[in-house]
Amino acid sequence: MGNIVAIVGRPNVGKSTLYNRLVGERQAITDDVSGVTRDRMYGTCEWNGKIFTVVDTGGFVRNSEDIFEAAIRTQVRIAIDEATAIVFMVDVTTGITDLDEEVADMLRRTDKPVFLAVNKVDNHQRLIDANEFWSLGFDNTFFIASISGSGSGDLLDGVTEILPEKEDSGEGAIPKFAVVGQPNVGKSSFTNALLGEERNIVTDIAGTTRDPIHSTYTKFGKKFMLIDTAGMRKKAKVHEDLEFYSVMRAIRAIEDADVCFLMLDAKDGVEAQDMKIFDLAKKRNKGVVLLVNKWDLMEKETNTARDYEKEIKNKIAPFTDVPVLFISALEKQRIFKAIEVGLEVYENRTRKIKTSVLNEVIGDVIERNEPPSHRGRFVKIKYITQLPTYYPAFAFFCNYPKHVKESYRNFLENQLRSHFDFTGVPIGVFFRKK
Repeated sequence: MGNIVAIVGRPNVGKSTLYNRLVGERQAITDDVSGVTRDRMYGTCEWNGKIFTVVDTGGFVRNSEDIFEAAIRTQVRIAIDEATAIVFMVDVTTGITDLDEEVADMLRRTDKPVFLAVNKVDNHQRLIDANEFWSLGFDNTFFIASISGSGSGDLLDGVTEILPEKEDSGEGAIPKFAVVGQPNVGKSSFTNALLGEERNIVTDIAGTTRDPIHSTYTKFGKKFMLIDTAGMRKKAKVHEDLEFYSVMRAIRAIEDADVCFLMLDAKDGVEAQDMKIFDLAKKRNKGVVLLVNKWDLMEKETNTARDYEKEIKNKIAPFTDVPVLFISALEKQRIFKAIEVGLEVYENRTRKIKTSVLNEVIGDVIERNEPPSHRGRFVKIKYITQLPTYYPAFAFFCNYPKHVKESYRNFLENQLRSHFDFTGVPIGVFFRKK
């Protein structure tokens, strides 16, 4: 299962600040420009060699006092259901409040690991005050100051220690596809069209409504697993919870999948929420196939598929080597084509290239287009090899790895893509000291 760490707690205890620290400052800056904390919902954190998704539940609450407490309770409940681990944040300057007690009470009943983070502990007096929080009864209690970052390393050490190792999809693994996208784009119609009425060929592994359903699918001589996040809206009553809930499910599905089918509605194109899902899949190095659904309803003469695809690629740049398929789940147009393309992307993601071939083909390219010199340093790339990772990543050994320009890194990635098929798959390009 994918690892999700949810940060919960009442407003203004510093959840967003901790979140920004964990996922890297860059995201915080872009979000401040747009002035919405609600955009700061999830991002990726890497610590001690483990990668996990951090969810800031604070991004989901609209500020009105009366719904605050109810909304926070709901979020804690969803986090308990969906997350791998929970960071419960409190504020030393206010002491233990009634709402803290209530959240603590909910969290003590779960068997999920809970980490209590007492925030704003930044002087000696506050360190003494912070000890009262041990009374909440959590073994994993950390005193931190998220603004300066003090203590957050210890907290992360604690969290990553309990996260399970990601099992590698080795030989003989069944490709896992997740159908993701905004509500109402047609994810369930797509799944139903694929599975058809013949439910006897479906084996439900996790048939509870709470889990995305994993169905193993064998049809037309193809075998794969479909992670269906559709039909997960029944639980939520309020719109806000619905949004939080569907985001949590999408993250879990992406974490579990090898290839993500990101479904778009033909009349809406790529929206901000789609870009978030796309970026998350890319950051987690998952294969991506874009499915433009309800294409049959578009006015054919106004919109050619080619122009439409060009528009999409402009939005998702620089990672544009992604298949775009125009489908209609209801009319069952091109849905099996989608599976074929998904399997090709899966193959591309598992593709291994011999070191000798790499050095011959890409070595030749480098000889003709040497890296630009940087501050008088001439970069010489001596040798290339593919790294033993679960997605395609390449190490270029050279004399000045830090002096290779971003534009040249992109050039090498494009060369790898044009000589070997990595369509639909993010590629890692690293420079190492020889």
